[in-house]
Amino acid sequence: MANRNGLLDDLVVLCATAEETVQLGMAIAAELGDGSVVSLEGPLGAGKTQLTKGIVRALGCELEVSSPSFAILHEYEGGRLRVHHYDLYRLENAGELNTTGFDDCLAEGVTIVEWGDKFPEMLPAGTLRIRLEILPEGGRRICGGRTV
Repeated sequence: MANRNGLLDDLVVLCATAEETVQLGMAIAAELGDGSVVSLEGPLGAGKTQLTKGIVRALGCELEVSSPSFAILHEYEGGRLRVHHYDLYRLENAGELNTTGFDDCLAEGVTIVEWGDKFPEMLPAGTLRIRLEILPEGGRRICGGRTV
């Protein structure tokens, strides 16, 4: 991991490996509390699920983390906070998200939303939006900040 400038409000990090991305997720988890929402944005294979693995691990849940692409939602319990892990990739419109209990999940625990940029109007104020980019030479550039 290299080039971390600032806190979560001004995040810029280069991760050379998947394990560094997991470690960054663990560092981010230390800043999250009950009701936190994290939107992970970027192309397929950028490391959104790896970052989620780190967050879930650091919150004390030992369950295996996988992308909820087909289920839309995975939940992880047993740690400091419950984690609601959404993947919006397959959703066609924001109305479909309403059928998943999304609003209820926002009220407790940590909600992680992969592909949150598909329906940004559904993200509450204060959401930590993290953009993951695949670098041409390998590795990932990860940037983020909170919405107002």
